[in-house]
Amino acid sequence: MHQHDSDRLAATITEAAKTINSPRSLEETLDAIAHAARDTIPGFDHVGISISHQGGSIETKAGTDQLVWELDALQYELMQGPCVDAIRQGPVMVMEDIDHERRWPEYTHKASQKGLLSQMGLRLYLEDHTLGGLNLYSTQARGLDPDALQIAELFATHAAIALERSRYEHDLNEAVASRQSIGTAVGIIMERYRITEDRAFQFLARASMTSNIKLREIADEVLASTNDRYDHSTS
Repeated sequence: MHQHDSDRLAATITEAAKTINSPRSLEETLDAIAHAARDTIPGFDHVGISISHQGGSIETKAGTDQLVWELDALQYELMQGPCVDAIRQGPVMVMEDIDHERRWPEYTHKASQKGLLSQMGLRLYLEDHTLGGLNLYSTQARGLDPDALQIAELFATHAAIALERSRYEHDLNEAVASRQSIGTAVGIIMERYRITEDRAFQFLARASMTSNIKLREIADEVLASTNDRYDHSTS
């Protein structure tokens, strides 16, 4: 790659990184990743983001168009294709020409009917922690642009960092909300039964354990029942 091309690549990746790293919600981040990837990586006109869950399930969370959702769903249903294998085996799965691909026969047969010509899947991960996949589809050209793989790998690194940060912030916000909900429920139980804070928390924890319902959900139920009582008393 010539120096001019390298400079252009660096500038493109930098701009993409700015796009996906600006403050936004998890959903907005995933959408920005998908669209920036489509505009950045040559040769691909459809892009999706998959999230891998504990237990092995995979879920599409963002896509530039309906075809992405259809092709992703097809791979999940058949449990074969570059998207699935990139996440499970990784880090990169390339299908340059669907007519000459033999690794995923059921998938390629059905995907070709939707107009797919080539595809690339990249695992999004940090260290040994898999976050999901970046799924690139082409319905316009066969083969692989000489710069596509290098740009896609760099871009996937930026995307993984942004996704991990967004997921961390999302989990942190959920944790704060849970703490506030549980704290309020403890206060209600203390007042309702005239017991100490420790005993009130033990009350909720025991209810959670015996019912196999998360503590946050038990707390929310206490709050809901208290609000109902208040509504009835003021009506």
